[in-house]
Amino acid sequence: MTWLITGGAGYIGAHVARAMADAGERVVALDDLSAAVPERLPAEVPLVRGSTLDGPLLKRVLAEYGVTGVVHLAARKQVAESVARPTLYYRENVGGLATLLEAVAEAGVGRLVFSSSAAVYGNPDVDLITEDTPCAPVNPYGETKLAGEWLVRAAGRAHGFSTVCLRYFNVAGAAAPELADTGVFNIVPMVFDRLTRGEAPRIFGADYPTPDGTCVRDYIHVADLAEAHLAAARRLAAGEVTGDLTLNVGRGEGVSVRELIAVVGEVTGDRRPPVVEDRRPGDAPRAVASAERAAAELGWRARRGVREMVGSAWAGWLLHQEGQRVSSS
Repeated sequence: MTWLITGGAGYIGAHVARAMADAGERVVALDDLSAAVPERLPAEVPLVRGSTLDGPLLKRVLAEYGVTGVVHLAARKQVAESVARPTLYYRENVGGLATLLEAVAEAGVGRLVFSSSAAVYGNPDVDLITEDTPCAPVNPYGETKLAGEWLVRAAGRAHGFSTVCLRYFNVAGAAAPELADTGVFNIVPMVFDRLTRGEAPRIFGADYPTPDGTCVRDYIHVADLAEAHLAAARRLAAGEVTGDLTLNVGRGEGVSVRELIAVVGEVTGDRRPPVVEDRRPGDAPRAVASAERAAAELGWRARRGVREMVGSAWAGWLLHQEGQRVSSS
């Protein structure tokens, strides 16, 4: 097998590339470098610069490297941006996927892992979200992920290839400091950013119907997520998936925003109390995965806890901050 990883130099993509390469899989990465760090990739993984909207390029890459399976992670993923620029999100997330699937079908590639999201569920009022929980996304980003799942399954049926759709919950941490998330869009780096600037962390709403009034989420270490991709790819390679398999990827444990900020305080030594601001529109009180189907189907479970996520992310944050100081001096 040779696996093409789209978005392979991004935060999650580079973790997947490293996990698969370390496990002995042949990997090639494709990335437009709009939100990527090429140095994240292992030296033995070739990087092709380009977009999934470029059909001729995709066809050349699939042929040149003899690709037999695809892990598709390339996508825009900022919820607020998707609300402000929905046509951009549909064009890149759905249009890019459609172009990729056309190239995959033409090349006879028979296996595809699709990076989906818990955003497809919207805000269900359930204790644990299972794969059978109705999907009702509440923003264009979630809509593009759900449309992507539909498209992946339809293309698989039409062209006879097998697919796995992985619905990620909240991703954090780093397998190594140099692989850490450099953006400030997810809660852990957002808290780090506030502390680094001498400001208190923010909590958006503390009056939710949860034990401490703050939103409860399921956080998964990015290294565990990468291992889930490896497990899915190997299941596809072994011919053990017929049609489509759709799985949640989470820990099955809820952590409140206040609890997460407390862990950040323990790790960083900066325990200043958070400030409470108004709720953000669309935030669900609770979103926690049932991870049992992934365990049964992939033989995979998340192994790393929240403190390890925060500690590894902090090491990466400090490395990135030091790099910024060096480059600006």
